[in-house]
Amino acid sequence: MTKLSVNINKIATLRNSRGHNVPNLIQVAKDCERFGAQGITVHPRPDERHIRYADVHDLKKVVTTEFNIEGNPREQKFIDLVLAVKPTQVTLVPDADGQLTSDHGWDTVKHKTYLKEIISLFKSHGIRTSVFVDADLKMIEGAAGIDTDRIELYTESYAKNFHENKEKAIQAFADAGALAYECNLGLNAGHDLSLDNLKFFKENLPHLLEVSIGHALISDALYFGLENTIMIYRRQLQ
Repeated sequence: MTKLSVNINKIATLRNSRGHNVPNLIQVAKDCERFGAQGITVHPRPDERHIRYADVHDLKKVVTTEFNIEGNPREQKFIDLVLAVKPTQVTLVPDADGQLTSDHGWDTVKHKTYLKEIISLFKSHGIRTSVFVDADLKMIEGAAGIDTDRIELYTESYAKNFHENKEKAIQAFADAGALAYECNLGLNAGHDLSLDNLKFFKENLPHLLEVSIGHALISDALYFGLENTIMIYRRQLQ
């Protein structure tokens, strides 16, 4: 079964908007796990506009499923955080400073040497590594040469084109997933996956290990409730 990791960045955004501790980020993470989430994902950024670095340390103490930290390893502060916390998985994302949200994957060919070095560092500390990539076969092949444990497919284009032509929208991702499997790369996916498009995505990527979902899931929880929403998403992945 594909695991569901809940990204709780949006909870932190809501909390930070009032400067207090409502909603309680730590309690929400614990509740997500209690309601069936199989992982918790956070993406701290240098400006700490949502997840704060202190949050990551606090979450490490309570998360009992898989803990996934996303971010750009070109920030030394991020590297230090990951090495101190030692999450289950670190997902390397090539975000620029001030970027609203992730919008592209790594060029695994151009940045091969750098990625291989940073992945080696994290793996030497027992941390599973994943690299955020576009559904581009050249980038998948490149990822096979940097010793990463997994890749995470950036799925925004799939979600954007899903309602227009879902068969066409999924094709590049199905091909990328098949190649990743051939290259012995574990397969994750994330970005704009939702109740509309998740089931079809899973059906066409049989080797999918994990999805990380935040914005859509938290938005759905406003209507369906957090517990019910997590159970609905889990059913889409069965």
